[in-house]
Amino acid sequence: QVQLVESGGGLVQAGASLRLSCAASGRTFSSYAMGWFRQAPGKEREFVAFITWGDRNTAYADSVKGRFTISSDNAKNTVYLQMNSLKSEDMAVYYCAAYPRRIFGLQLSSAWDYWGQGTQVTVSS
Repeated sequence: QVQLVESGGGLVQAGASLRLSCAASGRTFSSYAMGWFRQAPGKEREFVAFITWGDRNTAYADSVKGRFTISSDNAKNTVYLQMNSLKSEDMAVYYCAAYPRRIFGLQLSSAWDYWGQGTQVTVSS
């Protein structure tokens, strides 16, 4: 079994920054990639970013490209999401994901097997 624990959410003003963390534990970590998704009230869960564990290739949603950066600390089995220039539309619960079932289509939430409990990001304007 795998546990994913997110942290770092909070309340910030528009234009501010936040850094989310997600630590994986529970078994020898061997996930092909880790990702971040978010879900705002009344909306579908949407892709934010992912990073492949071996070569650290990254991908981003267009809405966050240039503002958010995903990174990883392989020794700590931890993935980070640095969020800069936050906007009101970034407000959501952010979820960490691990162990994708495939190596393509990782922008789809259905591609991932394990999820964290989520951390709230609130942006005030």
